[in-house]
Amino acid sequence: MFGLKGPSGFSTAEEVTDGIDGSGLTAIVTGATSGIGTETARVLALRGVHVVMAIRNMSAGKDVKEAILKQNPSAKIDAMELDVSSIASVNNFASDYKSSGLPLNILINNAGILATPFLLSKDNIELQFATNHVGHFHLTNLLLETMKRTADESNKEGRILNVSSRRHQLSYSEGIRFDEINSQSGYDALSAYGQSKLANVLHTNELARLLKEDGTKITANSVNPGAIPTNIFRHYALFSSLVNIFGKLVLKNVQQGAATTCYAALHPQVEGISGKYFTNCNLATTSSQANDAQLGKILWDYTANLIKEKSSVS
Repeated sequence: MFGLKGPSGFSTAEEVTDGIDGSGLTAIVTGATSGIGTETARVLALRGVHVVMAIRNMSAGKDVKEAILKQNPSAKIDAMELDVSSIASVNNFASDYKSSGLPLNILINNAGILATPFLLSKDNIELQFATNHVGHFHLTNLLLETMKRTADESNKEGRILNVSSRRHQLSYSEGIRFDEINSQSGYDALSAYGQSKLANVLHTNELARLLKEDGTKITANSVNPGAIPTNIFRHYALFSSLVNIFGKLVLKNVQQGAATTCYAALHPQVEGISGKYFTNCNLATTSSQANDAQLGKILWDYTANLIKEKSSVS
């Protein structure tokens, strides 16, 4: 049940990482200026990880950084600008990060939006698909060589995490048509969100397969934080109202919501596990579509071609 400890006995992000020394590790957390992104960054920094917050709002990032340093003066925490919905912004971020010379052990693709009205990104891609999937797909590919080099030089396993949700289980039951995402006709905000979350899991699974095939010491897993009363619900009036009324009674809090992400990022029990889906700090099952390897390959090729097409236009 939401709000209760999972079968593992874990509850909050601090509890699941208690006693773990993350010093010497460097992590990127996208969308770290609110909700579970902020809590993930805070707890990783608490465990000694050098955290780079990849964020759109640098002013909000400054406030988060100051709050973390006030609580933990020894924290290694930085902020770099990233609008994950923009291919150009992802390109710039990746270029700046690689130029910094920083290693990269952990990439947490956390930023996300939910149930927006029909909107297009700067690249004319449906905004939820652009933000939740395409940007993170592109970011991961651009930073993969840095992660491989870090894993080789440090002899430490790299970890890539895509934050998904149970909503991927509710996606189109009669097949996925990624080529229809930019159509406003018949647009349903929650279905579009579900498709983007399904894409997260499919991306993770195909990435894990490719990494294993390549013999690289990097894992890729999907994590479901659970239902949490954060500002991700701001575009969905009914959910926002229910959260305000019942949230504290039936939903996880932010500290509990960040637990699975922090567990999968740092815990030694997860070492060597790849291409899996975690919830409540445990392995969980996914929808049949999410386990469709062929669909994963189709999505991979579709996304890569979409990015290539949009990049050539810009």
